[in-house]
Amino acid sequence: MKRTDFSYLGCGIGLRRQHYAEVIEQRPAVDWFEIISENFMVEGGRPRAVLDVVRERYPLVMHGVAMSLGSADPLNRSYLRELGALARAVEPAWISDHLCWTGVGGRNLHDLLPLPFNDSTLDYVARRIRIVQDILERPLLIENVSSYLTYRESTMPEWEFLARVAEAADCRILLDINNLYVNAFNHRFDADAYIAAIPVERVAQFHLAGHSNRGTHLLDTHDHPIADEVWALYQRAARRFGRVSTLIEWDDNIPALEELVKTADRARQINEKIVGATDSRSASAGASHRSATAAA
Repeated sequence: MKRTDFSYLGCGIGLRRQHYAEVIEQRPAVDWFEIISENFMVEGGRPRAVLDVVRERYPLVMHGVAMSLGSADPLNRSYLRELGALARAVEPAWISDHLCWTGVGGRNLHDLLPLPFNDSTLDYVARRIRIVQDILERPLLIENVSSYLTYRESTMPEWEFLARVAEAADCRILLDINNLYVNAFNHRFDADAYIAAIPVERVAQFHLAGHSNRGTHLLDTHDHPIADEVWALYQRAARRFGRVSTLIEWDDNIPALEELVKTADRARQINEKIVGATDSRSASAGASHRSATAAA
């Protein structure tokens, strides 16, 4: 398997068609770009031409929406070969997809559907992730998805399922902070308990996005500014996980590029402030310990 360096990339934004020209002409001050893999799994055309320019200037990450890791259907080997070909051309920092299923019986429902959280599903999905990693010859990041229902067959909380899948598959986690907040609200669980249960060493990336508040429930729509509550949860996540590459997701009602850049700047400032303060406390504690040891 190709060795992947999960070093901190900083804070990035999604590469979206609406901003192609500005990105090429203005070279915005963002640290990296994330692409939706399926949008670029074609030969030639303007998207690939833009991608070729962007990859020369910025680090790239590939994020997919069609792997359908939890489906009862066999893994789509043709899709995985095309994904691998794109990865070889782009050489992304890493590849990610969702811990979910997107269809069955050969039909794509074009939605990210949740899984039952139990041992049999865990074993099944972990085995499929290992196969995907072998085919791609590189590790995979799996993302927690938003959900609006639960299964009677579930025997463990979402955070335990996510952590155990990552351990069993030996993969990394893309922790979507907005999805975590949405699910905590919808299913009435403690978001901080979720964060505390995820292994620090498994988290390689964060997503931040906006949602829609429908009163009784939240919808993960990616068409609003990031809510204050999600920003606060991001700060708490940064305190636990440290300096983690962060992506601003905005997929509908996409604002001007300038606003996305400012939002990424805000995430970077939060991350650097919190992690820097944590590093300072750790250094101070270490110095105190060394002084006490020397005095003894």
